[in-house]
Amino acid sequence: MNFASTLLIAFAMSTDAFAAAVGKGATLHRPRIREALRTGLIFGVIEAATPLIGWALGRAAAPYVESWDHWIAFGLLALLGAHMIHAGLTHSADDEPGAGKPGRHSLWLLAVTGFATSIDAMAVGAGLAFIDVNILSTAATIGLATMVMVTFGVMVGRFLGAVAGKRAEIGGGLILIGIGSWILAGHLGYLA
Repeated sequence: MNFASTLLIAFAMSTDAFAAAVGKGATLHRPRIREALRTGLIFGVIEAATPLIGWALGRAAAPYVESWDHWIAFGLLALLGAHMIHAGLTHSADDEPGAGKPGRHSLWLLAVTGFATSIDAMAVGAGLAFIDVNILSTAATIGLATMVMVTFGVMVGRFLGAVAGKRAEIGGGLILIGIGSWILAGHLGYLA
């Protein structure tokens, strides 16, 4: 596999994390670059680890992971999205701008979201076990691309959050549900 192919895989694996990061950034109260980098690092590490896990499992786990990865990703993203929508709908009408929005997301919430958006990378890693590829450099490239995309996504979400106001959390939840639905539809063959 050449460098261009590795980059394409890396950015393809990071697109759903980017969309989730935009939602995450929109739900925060004025996220700063430090929080964006923290989020990017968490997502990047998870996104780099999942293809390594998939590659290590190889032939034995590939059928199992390919059979269920879309359902797991959909379930986690749908639950997180529903939680965000509920939180967005429960804000009172007289909230101050930024009130009720956290300054940062918990490590647990970021890790679950990062895992949900990277579980398909495990199946990719399992597929890479059958071709001649340097899995360490490929996983590092995937992780780095994800870190950059997520960091940028949180900052984009900051702008969108300021424009959309306190209802941005609803949009973030819808984005997560949309990503999960897209993953599910793709794996079920509804997308050509």
